[in-house]
Amino acid sequence: MDSKALKDEFDFYLVNHADFVAKYLGKFVVLKNHEVIGSHDSNIEAHRETEKVHEVSTFLIQFVQEGAESYTQTFHSRVLI
Repeated sequence: MDSKALKDEFDFYLVNHADFVAKYLGKFVVLKNHEVIGSHDSNIEAHRETEKVHEVSTFLIQFVQEGAESYTQTFHSRVLI
């Protein structure tokens, strides 16, 4: 799966975020072809179980959490001008 396909899976997650929160809050969901193909308690478990059936890098693992914290990061840098 190329980076565009993974972005499409992530976009699917964003569009359906409220539904995922209602059903999978606190879980790691595995997305492939715009479907949830697994739900797990840890990232490692999600990866290990999914790679038994699906080729690595053909699926997206996403932690489900309310708000944007589960899919955004903020980096701070001190820059002197």
